[in-house]
Amino acid sequence: MVKVFFASWALFLGMFMLMVGNGLQGTLLGVRGGIESFSTFEMSIVMSAYFLGFLGGSQLAPEMIRRVGHVRVFAALGSTISAILILYPVLVEVWAWTLGRVVIGFCFSGVYVTAESWLNNASTNENRGQSLSVYMLAQMSGIVVAQGILGFGDASGYTLFIIPSVLVSLAFAPILLSVQPTPAFEATKPMRLRNLIETSPSASVGMFLLGGVFAAQFGMTAVYGTQVGLSVAQISVLVSVIYIAALLAQYPIGWLSDRMDRRLLIIAVSAIGAFGAAAAWVSAGDYTMLLVGAALVGGSSNPLYALYIAYANDFLEHEEMPAASAGFIFINGVGAIMGPVLIGFLMGQFGESAFWGVVTVLMSAMAAYGLLRVLQRPSEVSVDDQVSYAPVMANASPVAMEVAQEIYIETELEDQAEDDAAVQSA
Repeated sequence: MVKVFFASWALFLGMFMLMVGNGLQGTLLGVRGGIESFSTFEMSIVMSAYFLGFLGGSQLAPEMIRRVGHVRVFAALGSTISAILILYPVLVEVWAWTLGRVVIGFCFSGVYVTAESWLNNASTNENRGQSLSVYMLAQMSGIVVAQGILGFGDASGYTLFIIPSVLVSLAFAPILLSVQPTPAFEATKPMRLRNLIETSPSASVGMFLLGGVFAAQFGMTAVYGTQVGLSVAQISVLVSVIYIAALLAQYPIGWLSDRMDRRLLIIAVSAIGAFGAAAAWVSAGDYTMLLVGAALVGGSSNPLYALYIAYANDFLEHEEMPAASAGFIFINGVGAIMGPVLIGFLMGQFGESAFWGVVTVLMSAMAAYGLLRVLQRPSEVSVDDQVSYAPVMANASPVAMEVAQEIYIETELEDQAEDDAAVQSA
């Protein structure tokens, strides 16, 4: 893994800095919105807008790259992100923030597509899995570091908005000065949603529900913290705990995924997340319980994304996997767009605790639907025939998803070759 890092260190460093900027602006807007007396529902619209732009960017960015090339797209989107970050404190209006979040979501999605295509081009069959893991580590670390920066400034001023703008601008220097452009690629058309749902209803429903959970984590946690009166430092720690737990839990859950019935693991992990959210829900604002609940939700929901993809792949042919991935991005994106709006509306109607209530319901629904499917349909795939788990984050672009699918396919082909060799030698 050390060799993988040094082979593409500029790309990993650039993505780390980009995620610091992205993680900081998301939490910062939640805090600043409270200072500006924006309502919870207004902030939910602002937060939802990011996922609308992100979904649009994942669909349109490949076409942009084909037309003008990776470098131009990367530079143009990065410049736009930097400009929007500075404009937030200048145009303190709900409509301006909503529009800005749509644009930033679109731009970050395009940046991910470009960076991940470079990463895939630089990787080999032997180190592609390690490259994806280091890339994910850089992203998660950037979000966590961003929360620490939040405590070193005044959310009501300009400085904290300037810092992510500068970081985003600087992030492109090491990448553009060291990475060679890759050939344009063809975007994979998504599988028809009806076919995808029929093939794996558990994964399809789970992806939709997960979209709402991820949107709550990334967009609404700071809004919730502001509404219940947490300090900026407490909000920073609360958000950090979500992503630290997600990073730590990814590999143990992945290890279990390759060694047991994935449906049972999905039910168990979802139930753990539901328990954590429920504990935070009934804690009456106790900060320690909020941290415990955030850790359980973050440590369960994020690995579930990759777990659902691996489970769906157990029922797909190799040539169907990329198309299914594109479909899952769309399903998850729709859930992410709807999630903040639902949470914001219910928080306005029933109070701040509705934040954890909605997360509890979503995680419980995943566990309940998984259990229902187990009772309705016996397992058709043995543990030995399951594809290998590959870590994928919820903000993965179509390129990252296809990289993960390449890992699935390559690992399965290697396993088949080993089995054939064992049979021949016997």
